[in-house]
Amino acid sequence: MFVERIMTRDVLHVAPDATFAQVSEIMRLKKVRHLPVVEADGRLVGIISHRDVQRAQPSTITTLDVGEVKYLLSKVSAADIMHKKVITCAPSTLIEEAARLMRPNKLGCLPVVENDRLVGIITSVDLLDFFLDITGCWVEGSTRITVSLPDQTGQLAALLATVSAHGGYIVSVVSPRTPQSEGKRIAMIRFDADDAERVITGLREAGYDLSVDITASAK
Repeated sequence: MFVERIMTRDVLHVAPDATFAQVSEIMRLKKVRHLPVVEADGRLVGIISHRDVQRAQPSTITTLDVGEVKYLLSKVSAADIMHKKVITCAPSTLIEEAARLMRPNKLGCLPVVENDRLVGIITSVDLLDFFLDITGCWVEGSTRITVSLPDQTGQLAALLATVSAHGGYIVSVVSPRTPQSEGKRIAMIRFDADDAERVITGLREAGYDLSVDITASAK
Protein backbone atom coordinates (compact mmCIF):
# COMPACT_ATOMS: atom_id res chain seq x y z
CA MET A 1 0.00 0.00 0.00
CA PHE A 2 1.20 3.50 -0.82
CA VAL A 3 1.45 6.65 1.27
CA GLU A 4 -1.25 8.38 -0.79
CA ARG A 5 -3.82 5.97 0.68
CA ILE A 6 -3.34 7.18 4.27
CA MET A 7 -1.83 10.66 4.00
CA THR A 8 -3.70 13.83 4.98
CA ARG A 9 -4.30 15.84 1.84
CA ASP A 10 -5.65 19.08 3.30
CA VAL A 11 -2.43 20.11 5.04
CA LEU A 12 -2.19 23.08 7.39
CA HIS A 13 0.80 25.16 6.37
CA VAL A 14 2.25 28.65 6.60
CA ALA A 15 4.15 31.00 4.30
CA PRO A 16 7.84 31.79 4.94
CA ASP A 17 6.90 35.31 6.08
CA ALA A 18 4.31 34.13 8.61
CA THR A 19 4.98 35.67 12.01
CA PHE A 20 6.03 33.72 15.07
CA ALA A 21 2.69 34.60 16.69
CA GLN A 22 0.78 33.20 13.71
CA VAL A 23 2.76 29.96 13.73
CA SER A 24 2.34 29.36 17.46
CA GLU A 25 -1.36 30.28 17.34
CA ILE A 26 -2.09 27.84 14.50
CA MET A 27 -0.30 25.07 16.37
CA ARG A 28 -2.18 25.83 19.57
CA LEU A 29 -5.66 26.15 18.07
CA LYS A 30 -5.38 23.30 15.56
CA LYS A 31 -3.42 21.06 17.96
CA VAL A 32 -0.73 20.16 15.44
CA ARG A 33 2.93 19.62 16.18
CA HIS A 34 4.33 20.24 12.69
CA LEU A 35 3.72 22.97 10.13
CA PRO A 36 5.15 22.80 6.60
CA VAL A 37 6.38 26.10 5.21
CA VAL A 38 5.18 26.59 1.66
CA GLU A 39 5.75 29.25 -0.97
CA ALA A 40 2.79 30.81 -2.83
CA ASP A 41 3.34 28.40 -5.76
CA GLY A 42 3.04 25.37 -3.49
CA ARG A 43 6.74 24.57 -3.19
CA LEU A 44 7.78 23.11 0.14
CA VAL A 45 10.71 25.13 1.55
CA GLY A 46 10.83 24.04 5.18
CA ILE A 47 9.05 22.64 8.21
CA ILE A 48 8.50 23.87 11.77
CA SER A 49 8.00 21.60 14.76
CA HIS A 50 6.46 22.41 18.12
CA ARG A 51 9.93 22.10 19.59
CA ASP A 52 11.23 24.78 17.21
CA VAL A 53 8.56 27.14 18.51
CA GLN A 54 9.49 26.40 22.10
CA ARG A 55 13.16 26.99 21.41
CA ALA A 56 12.44 30.37 19.83
CA GLN A 57 10.64 31.62 22.91
CA PRO A 58 12.62 33.55 25.55
CA SER A 59 13.65 31.71 28.70
CA THR A 60 11.36 32.00 31.72
CA ILE A 61 14.25 33.66 33.58
CA THR A 62 14.71 36.39 30.98
CA THR A 63 15.12 39.94 32.27
CA LEU A 64 13.11 41.31 29.35
CA ASP A 65 9.69 42.72 30.09
CA VAL A 66 6.54 41.61 28.26
CA GLY A 67 6.68 44.46 25.78
CA GLU A 68 10.28 43.72 24.84
CA VAL A 69 9.54 40.02 24.39
CA LYS A 70 6.58 40.77 22.10
CA TYR A 71 8.67 43.20 20.09
CA LEU A 72 11.49 40.70 19.58
CA LEU A 73 9.13 37.88 18.63
CA SER A 74 7.34 40.16 16.15
CA LYS A 75 10.61 40.24 14.20
CA VAL A 76 10.77 36.42 13.99
CA SER A 77 9.25 34.75 10.91
CA ALA A 78 8.58 31.16 9.93
CA ALA A 79 11.64 31.30 7.66
CA ASP A 80 13.82 32.14 10.66
CA ILE A 81 12.96 29.06 12.71
CA MET A 82 12.09 26.44 10.06
CA HIS A 83 14.23 23.47 9.11
CA LYS A 84 15.29 23.97 5.50
CA LYS A 85 16.55 20.43 4.91
CA VAL A 86 13.32 18.47 4.96
CA ILE A 87 13.08 14.70 4.54
CA THR A 88 10.11 13.96 2.30
CA CYS A 89 8.48 11.15 0.37
CA ALA A 90 6.29 10.81 -2.73
CA PRO A 91 2.64 9.71 -2.88
CA SER A 92 3.85 6.45 -4.48
CA THR A 93 6.21 5.63 -1.58
CA LEU A 94 5.35 2.38 0.19
CA ILE A 95 4.01 3.02 3.69
CA GLU A 96 6.67 0.82 5.28
CA GLU A 97 9.37 2.75 3.42
CA ALA A 98 7.97 5.99 4.83
CA ALA A 99 8.17 4.46 8.30
CA ARG A 100 11.77 3.43 7.64
CA LEU A 101 12.55 7.05 6.84
CA MET A 102 10.81 8.37 9.94
CA ARG A 103 12.01 5.92 12.58
CA PRO A 104 15.85 6.25 12.36
CA ASN A 105 15.58 10.01 11.84
CA LYS A 106 13.17 10.35 14.79
CA LEU A 107 10.62 12.22 12.70
CA GLY A 108 7.07 12.84 13.84
CA CYS A 109 5.88 13.48 10.29
CA LEU A 110 6.87 13.22 6.66
CA PRO A 111 5.70 15.79 4.11
CA VAL A 112 4.52 14.22 0.86
CA VAL A 113 5.67 16.09 -2.24
CA GLU A 114 5.16 15.75 -5.96
CA ASN A 115 7.27 17.90 -8.32
CA ASP A 116 8.46 19.82 -5.23
CA ARG A 117 4.85 20.73 -4.38
CA LEU A 118 3.32 19.76 -1.07
CA VAL A 119 0.42 17.35 -1.69
CA GLY A 120 0.02 15.74 1.73
CA ILE A 121 1.56 14.75 5.02
CA ILE A 122 1.92 11.49 6.92
CA THR A 123 2.38 11.43 10.70
CA SER A 124 3.30 8.85 13.31
CA VAL A 125 -0.40 8.72 14.23
CA ASP A 126 -1.25 7.79 10.64
CA LEU A 127 1.27 4.95 10.84
CA LEU A 128 -0.25 3.75 14.13
CA ASP A 129 -3.74 3.78 12.59
CA PHE A 130 -2.39 1.83 9.62
CA PHE A 131 -0.85 -0.76 11.96
CA LEU A 132 -4.15 -1.17 13.82
CA ASP A 133 -5.96 -1.55 10.51
CA ILE A 134 -3.71 -4.20 8.97
CA THR A 135 -3.68 -6.25 12.19
CA GLY A 136 -7.49 -6.37 12.17
CA CYS A 137 -7.87 -4.75 15.58
CA TRP A 138 -11.05 -2.94 14.54
CA VAL A 139 -12.88 -6.17 13.63
CA GLU A 140 -15.16 -6.78 16.61
CA GLY A 141 -15.58 -10.36 17.76
CA SER A 142 -12.50 -11.66 15.96
CA THR A 143 -10.12 -14.07 17.65
CA ARG A 144 -6.35 -13.69 17.64
CA ILE A 145 -4.05 -16.66 18.01
CA THR A 146 -0.28 -16.84 18.14
CA VAL A 147 1.18 -19.99 16.61
CA SER A 148 4.74 -21.30 16.72
CA LEU A 149 5.66 -22.73 13.32
CA PRO A 150 8.66 -24.50 11.83
CA ASP A 151 10.50 -21.93 9.71
CA GLN A 152 9.96 -23.88 6.51
CA THR A 153 8.27 -23.32 3.15
CA GLY A 154 4.54 -24.11 3.15
CA GLN A 155 4.02 -24.08 6.92
CA LEU A 156 2.09 -20.80 6.99
CA ALA A 157 -0.08 -21.82 4.04
CA ALA A 158 -0.93 -25.09 5.78
CA LEU A 159 -1.87 -23.23 8.97
CA LEU A 160 -4.22 -20.86 7.14
CA ALA A 161 -5.80 -23.78 5.29
CA THR A 162 -6.45 -25.52 8.61
CA VAL A 163 -8.10 -22.39 10.06
CA SER A 164 -10.37 -22.18 7.01
CA ALA A 165 -11.14 -25.91 7.08
CA HIS A 166 -12.55 -25.59 10.61
CA GLY A 167 -14.80 -22.64 9.81
CA GLY A 168 -12.49 -19.70 10.39
CA TYR A 169 -12.47 -16.64 8.11
CA ILE A 170 -9.02 -15.03 8.00
CA VAL A 171 -9.05 -11.37 9.04
CA SER A 172 -5.31 -10.67 9.19
CA VAL A 173 -1.97 -12.45 9.17
CA VAL A 174 1.31 -11.16 10.64
CA SER A 175 4.33 -13.43 10.44
CA PRO A 176 7.64 -11.58 10.16
CA ARG A 177 10.57 -13.73 9.13
CA THR A 178 12.42 -13.07 12.36
CA PRO A 179 12.94 -16.47 13.99
CA GLN A 180 12.03 -16.44 17.68
CA SER A 181 14.21 -19.49 18.25
CA GLU A 182 16.31 -21.74 16.06
CA GLY A 183 14.17 -23.22 13.28
CA LYS A 184 10.94 -21.51 14.48
CA ARG A 185 8.87 -18.47 13.56
CA ILE A 186 5.76 -16.88 15.00
CA ALA A 187 2.49 -16.33 13.12
CA MET A 188 -0.20 -14.07 14.58
CA ILE A 189 -3.55 -14.88 12.98
CA ARG A 190 -6.81 -13.05 13.55
CA PHE A 191 -9.92 -14.83 12.33
CA ASP A 192 -13.69 -14.57 12.54
CA ALA A 193 -15.86 -17.63 13.11
CA ASP A 194 -19.30 -18.64 14.32
CA ASP A 195 -17.57 -21.11 16.62
CA ALA A 196 -14.06 -19.93 17.48
CA GLU A 197 -13.53 -22.79 19.93
CA ARG A 198 -14.11 -25.30 17.14
CA VAL A 199 -11.33 -23.67 15.12
CA ILE A 200 -8.95 -23.59 18.08
CA THR A 201 -9.68 -27.20 18.99
CA GLY A 202 -9.16 -28.27 15.38
CA LEU A 203 -5.78 -26.54 15.27
CA ARG A 204 -4.63 -28.17 18.48
CA GLU A 205 -5.78 -31.58 17.29
CA ALA A 206 -3.76 -30.96 14.13
CA GLY A 207 -0.68 -30.54 16.33
CA TYR A 208 -0.27 -26.76 16.34
CA ASP A 209 1.35 -25.10 19.34
CA LEU A 210 -0.75 -21.99 19.90
CA SER A 211 -1.95 -19.46 22.44
CA VAL A 212 -5.20 -17.49 22.33
CA ASP A 213 -5.74 -13.80 23.00
CA ILE A 214 -8.89 -14.14 25.11
CA THR A 215 -9.72 -10.41 25.17
CA ALA A 216 -9.64 -10.24 21.37
CA SER A 217 -11.91 -13.28 21.01
CA ALA A 218 -14.69 -12.06 23.28
CA LYS A 219 -17.96 -11.31 21.45
